[in-house]
Amino acid sequence: MPTFSNPVLAGSRPDPSICRVGADYYLVTSSFAYFPGLPVHHSRNLVDWTPLGHVVDRPSQVPLTGLDVSDGLWAATIRHHEGTFYVVVTLARGRRGSTTHLFTAADPAGPWSDPVALDAEGIDPSLFFDDDGRCWFTACRDAAEPEVTGPGELWMRELDLHKQELTGPTYPLWYGAVRGAWVEAPHLYKRDGVYHLIAAEGGTEHHHAVTAARAESVTGPYTTDPRSPLLTHRHRGAAEPVHHVGHADLVDTPAGETWAVVLGVRPTDGTHTLGREVFLVPVEWTDRGPVFAPGTGRVGLSERLPAGVTAAPGVQDGPVRDDFAGPALGPEWTGLRGPVDGLVSPRPGEGGLTIRLSPEPLTSTGTPAFVARPQQHLRMRAAARVRLVAPEPGQEAGLVVFQNDRRHATLALTVDSNGTRQAVLTAVEAGIPTRLGAVPVTGTECVLAVDSDEAAYTFHVEDGAGSAVGSVERPFFSTERAGGFVGVHLGLYGTSGTGDGEAQVRWFEYVPGQD
Repeated sequence: MPTFSNPVLAGSRPDPSICRVGADYYLVTSSFAYFPGLPVHHSRNLVDWTPLGHVVDRPSQVPLTGLDVSDGLWAATIRHHEGTFYVVVTLARGRRGSTTHLFTAADPAGPWSDPVALDAEGIDPSLFFDDDGRCWFTACRDAAEPEVTGPGELWMRELDLHKQELTGPTYPLWYGAVRGAWVEAPHLYKRDGVYHLIAAEGGTEHHHAVTAARAESVTGPYTTDPRSPLLTHRHRGAAEPVHHVGHADLVDTPAGETWAVVLGVRPTDGTHTLGREVFLVPVEWTDRGPVFAPGTGRVGLSERLPAGVTAAPGVQDGPVRDDFAGPALGPEWTGLRGPVDGLVSPRPGEGGLTIRLSPEPLTSTGTPAFVARPQQHLRMRAAARVRLVAPEPGQEAGLVVFQNDRRHATLALTVDSNGTRQAVLTAVEAGIPTRLGAVPVTGTECVLAVDSDEAAYTFHVEDGAGSAVGSVERPFFSTERAGGFVGVHLGLYGTSGTGDGEAQVRWFEYVPGQD
């Protein structure tokens, strides 16, 4: 039987939401404080995904300045109705929902509208279009009586599509299947006249699970599906390759099948660095409701192809080389909290990337001269050919393994007070830098590289003979050590205490290793 490999979208792409229009599938994921925000991906087979663009690509849409890397844009939902695409999302501050935004577009590649702020509290908003054309908004929030019902509540109001505002009464829907656990990520589906409310419980870590309730009316009352949890890996041992499974969204295919996208992580020795990734799981509908991964009850690294799909080339598994020859950075590159225009820019025609050194450090909550892309493989090599133009002490530019603003490592070109060129390895923990090693650089430019595996990230310089600079243990970059919700990003950056100076990147290369 032909198969594909999970995850279908590797690297830090959590909280997937999906919709289908004809033969085309569209998917959005959380982006937190990265900008542009809310990446949109497209597929024709559910397995191979290509980036289309972003919902938030203008700083006027949503302000992100000052936010922690793991705050920002959380858990969006994408839906399509009568020619219009809709995305609803929460802006989080201090790990709590702050504002709920509604975006619309005629084309999922954009442009997307300026947002409309909805009168909605909580997080994880979603939309459901019923057969009568009415649109229902759902989200989760703190329960009014947590000692009675549990800590979280799923709730609903109608969304007036013409006015783009919530209207009518608020309906409490459900408090979850697991007492004492927060219920979140509500998505509503209708099958044979029955409304199925799919949610997530147990947090987004080890105890994460997909649970469900059902009702005869869209506004309830909803009763817990006694089979809950319908999908979880919390009971499986440490040797299980996929953990933290949950946050499901369902889609029907033209061939009549149903599939779910869920998030999960691939830990090594109890820690993970790649973040929460997108996995694809078959779903079968029965009289009792949906059955996830029928026959196995688990998310596997290998799964049968959807019906009608004969081959999946696995485009995300190949090496990537970016010479930055186009007029703009590709959609896989993002910065932090705002556009990097004027700080990081391709050079059309001649190729390469110019980084204008900025006084904004990577440890700030502003917008440094920094662009990055998610690490997608545990074993990999990332490299860039970098030149620091007319360097002065206090200036640096190079490669960064970035977990968050308070935990990352840089391999940077710089000069000391004597004007000697060096490549310096620095690890930043709790915002405090520690110099781990340095090697002299003889030329005006060189290749800076990092290799990762199960044990460590090893940094080295290639300027002829090549020199190892040092290494950082892999768990240093893990979510378990760092906290928050993001995985490792691999990036390019430049800083200067004076704000002057420039670096040039000839190319960037990412090469997956052999598992």
